[in-house]
Amino acid sequence: MSEVKRLIVEGLSIEFAGQTVVRDVSFTLGPGKTLALVGESGSGKSVTARSLIGLAGEGARVSARRLSYAGHDLLSLSERGWRDLRGKDIGFVLQDALVSLDPLRPVGKEILEVLQTHRWGDRHSRGERVIELLETVGVPEPRLRARQRPDQLSGGLRQRALIASALALNPGLVIADEPTTALDATVQAQILEVLQQIKARGDSLLIISHDLAVVAQLADEVLVLRHGETVEQGPMEQVLRRPQHPYTQSLLDAVPAEHARGTRLSPGQAAIISARRALHEAPVLLKAEGLGKRYVGPDQQVRQVVDGVGFELRAGRTLGIVGESGSGKTTVARIALGLLQPDAGEVRFLGQPWSVAGAGRVEEKARRPHRRDISVIYQDPLSSFDPRWSVGQILADALQVAGVEASLYVARSAQLLQQVRLPAELASRRPLQLSGGQRQRVAIARAIASNPKVIICDEPVSALDVSVQAQVLDLLADLQASLGLAYLFISHDLGVIRHVSDDVLVMRHGQVVEIADVDTLFDHPQHEYTQRLLGAVPRLPGSGSTLVVPPLEPEDPAWLFDESRLWKIAI
Repeated sequence: MSEVKRLIVEGLSIEFAGQTVVRDVSFTLGPGKTLALVGESGSGKSVTARSLIGLAGEGARVSARRLSYAGHDLLSLSERGWRDLRGKDIGFVLQDALVSLDPLRPVGKEILEVLQTHRWGDRHSRGERVIELLETVGVPEPRLRARQRPDQLSGGLRQRALIASALALNPGLVIADEPTTALDATVQAQILEVLQQIKARGDSLLIISHDLAVVAQLADEVLVLRHGETVEQGPMEQVLRRPQHPYTQSLLDAVPAEHARGTRLSPGQAAIISARRALHEAPVLLKAEGLGKRYVGPDQQVRQVVDGVGFELRAGRTLGIVGESGSGKTTVARIALGLLQPDAGEVRFLGQPWSVAGAGRVEEKARRPHRRDISVIYQDPLSSFDPRWSVGQILADALQVAGVEASLYVARSAQLLQQVRLPAELASRRPLQLSGGQRQRVAIARAIASNPKVIICDEPVSALDVSVQAQVLDLLADLQASLGLAYLFISHDLGVIRHVSDDVLVMRHGQVVEIADVDTLFDHPQHEYTQRLLGAVPRLPGSGSTLVVPPLEPEDPAWLFDESRLWKIAI
């Protein structure tokens, strides 16, 4: 095989302060091939990838018998050598586009910087190249989008802009760290198509993902890491269809799409005992009718982002809400929480007006007596915690809002941590000292502190690896069974939605296009959009053939409004 575009890793080890986090990892990646690194958080995936571009981290000690790309000895490169290599020969797509992109400048300038750094072309050709790249990754109205900041774009558009930046100089190797995390099925499918094009043009792709179905769509070879060591490695079909190592099998077993509702995802625990009541027996806790909401978009045009939405949420049941980015899911959730007043329609909670349009507006002081009965779990708990507070202080604050006496805070906090299967000693730690799974459990503990009847879950497991996700989903199911909770569950992951939901509401362009019980909707979808949404979901080998449907029409720019930032406005 030619050395021109070949990555060779032999015996890679990485240490921090004398502690080995990656030990003796080896692989080879040639032109036109894709290698996937999979494993739990802390397994060494990201630091392995970052070591290949000289960004393993401050204090990292990187060693290997051989570490080379395209004839370059990566172990002997100076910082100037790395700067010459990054972007031109090796492109890197970071995990979180909102954090990775500069919030103060348009995304077009972000891409332009790569071209300027490597002195590619002149001013005019660089500007045209930016537009060409945005078109290549499927960004509609690229000249408009190039002038917009990251917070003015949907999650899918931000991710595509980040990929465009990585592809600016046609690097022979692209490293993508969780490139589809938190994206809905249709946007994910579009991103996967862009990544497939990298492979098709003869370049190499190293992908890191906790989504094994995404890995199955892209990878030629899979390397499974655990505690920094390789536990299994081989062709994708072999590793994902016929895994040899128990750890690999445990990762596959944790995929929610492969399990029926009510079954345990994480190993070593008893089956979930469901306390859900039949639909006709359960009282309605939350009811929405005719909800409407308008926003002024980045181009100053008024857009109807929620239009005529209605639903019922009953005690002990879960209503899943799915749809593309910008479909109105988060806006509906904020109206349901009473954080946002609708322009039309109303929400009734426990039979009383809760969020009402027009002259019937409900003031917060009228909601306050029942505020403790409805709670929320956010997608990113770290951004919703005060980083200066300990876990104990976070929970104490929630208990104060719930009206618990201060003398009971310590005992009640310990009880909450026990309920979410965390040791009481974590109360003294700060959020940054916790793993992602631990932080999400603390977020759940905070949500149940007031003994709510309803919890709104906005993408609560999207950023978690598959095994931690399984534990959190099992925990939510256990709490629902023991406490009788009702969940309004928003997720882009249709496998998660199918596993947790009793009923599913599908939104598009601010409207409800279909609502049905979960089995009916997934097995016999009636609306063409629902069929296409389900058809865009990647699947594991052997889990059934993917539904082949025509692609969705290009995204309407009117609906590419980033709702995620709306949480920050009200909180």
